[in-house]
Amino acid sequence: MTARLGFWQLDRARQKEALQAAVLALGEKPPLQTAELTALSQMPDGLTQQLHRRVSLRGRWLNERTVFLDNRPMDGRTGFFVVTPLQLEGQSALVLVQRGWSPRDASNRSQLQNVPTPSGLVSVSGRLIAAPSKVYEFSGAPLGLIRQNLDLPAFEQELGRPLLPVTVLQLAEAQVGEQPAPDGLLRSWQAPDAGVHKHYGYAFQWFLLSALILGLYVWFQTIRPRKQP
Repeated sequence: MTARLGFWQLDRARQKEALQAAVLALGEKPPLQTAELTALSQMPDGLTQQLHRRVSLRGRWLNERTVFLDNRPMDGRTGFFVVTPLQLEGQSALVLVQRGWSPRDASNRSQLQNVPTPSGLVSVSGRLIAAPSKVYEFSGAPLGLIRQNLDLPAFEQELGRPLLPVTVLQLAEAQVGEQPAPDGLLRSWQAPDAGVHKHYGYAFQWFLLSALILGLYVWFQTIRPRKQP
């Protein structure tokens, strides 16, 4: 039974390797432009099939709807993920952009870093993800500037505007024209990981347990009886 579980974990690892390869292949494709992104949003599952693909978008920040997601670590420090809707150029739809990480003020939790945000047309490069990561939160958490989590359908209702069902993980400073627009945010995002090594670790544990059971069986059923007088 334990050996079967080990082989099952190896099979899961092979499935995850195939998934990881597909993610890497999407990441190597040319970035989706604004028009392509909006066209895909009109197709069933058009955007979800492009998760982890790079994008190069143009639009305007809705800075007044920026949200700071609390309890998000980066490089061993605690702080916030800064999330701002971007109105795509020539479109009424919005896409949520996870712009980067901002540190927490140790003396005043509600004191937030000023994040410079251009008011005009900007170019944003990033990678498509499903939604910002979630942390545990108590029910009835307030819906203010600082939040624990962000649910896309619920946030769409707050905005009163169409919101694409994906999020952009910003990879570099936005640009205004040809010039970068520094915002002081950190972007040491973790690379996509399907968790392949976890399954290999589980498989090793099951096979080790199988070997232990086999060894005990041989000892008690064969070796030990022979040693008795």
